[in-house]
Amino acid sequence: MDEHWNRFGGVEPICRVLSAHDCKIAPVTYYAHHKRQVTPSTRTVRDAELKEHISEVFETNYRVYGARKVWWELNRQGHAVARCTVERLMRELGITGAVSGRRVITTLPGGQADRAPDLVDRDFVAGAPNRCWVADFTHVKTWAGIVYVAFVVDTFSRRIVGWSAATVKETVFVLDALEMALWQRDRDQHPVQNGELIHHSDAGSQGGFNWSSQHLLRMEVLDGASSAGSGPGAASEAEVSGASEVSASCRGGVLGGGRQGPSR
Repeated sequence: MDEHWNRFGGVEPICRVLSAHDCKIAPVTYYAHHKRQVTPSTRTVRDAELKEHISEVFETNYRVYGARKVWWELNRQGHAVARCTVERLMRELGITGAVSGRRVITTLPGGQADRAPDLVDRDFVAGAPNRCWVADFTHVKTWAGIVYVAFVVDTFSRRIVGWSAATVKETVFVLDALEMALWQRDRDQHPVQNGELIHHSDAGSQGGFNWSSQHLLRMEVLDGASSAGSGPGAASEAEVSGASEVSASCRGGVLGGGRQGPSR
């Protein structure tokens, strides 16, 4: 518009033509934008100044300061600024402080094994209970260390039907959540019917099954209805995050002879 407004008799005719071609813009919007470029707002000017100070503090302190320490340092230097403003400007600058402790990784990319077919295809709407369960696990930092929590959610009611917690990322801890879900539905007198349930989980992995550590778990209710989604990890068969994938020889049977429990 700055280049052609003299040729077409001003801004308004250009706006009318653009609006007729599904590029709706009002003349007042152009004028407001032009004014902001000529005379920036007070906030824009202050943000530019603060960004210079934030970058200087960040570089001076070996690029390890987070928003809190940068905020403290700016105020010590006499730059009165709110912490939320520092956080916003650091996000705009794309800088973050160093994080203490080791980064916790739950699942790893694979690719060494075939993936179970994705029977959900990102459509998590279920028409009734016990039709689609979604399983995953995450970690929680505590004073005593890292605790891993696995859960199974019924997408019909968004109810957590099964969960388990452990301090190690072993397959049995994820299967405990699935077994609890089956037991919970039985106790509520809404048992899972054979062939009706899709059990969906991401395709990341955390090591394969250790068959000697598994307990008794009959999987006939999931026969032909397991599903591994295309999550951030790659494919893996019968692994922690994709524990719903069970080979045909093991469905409806015994997974292992470690801890003994009631068969289903």
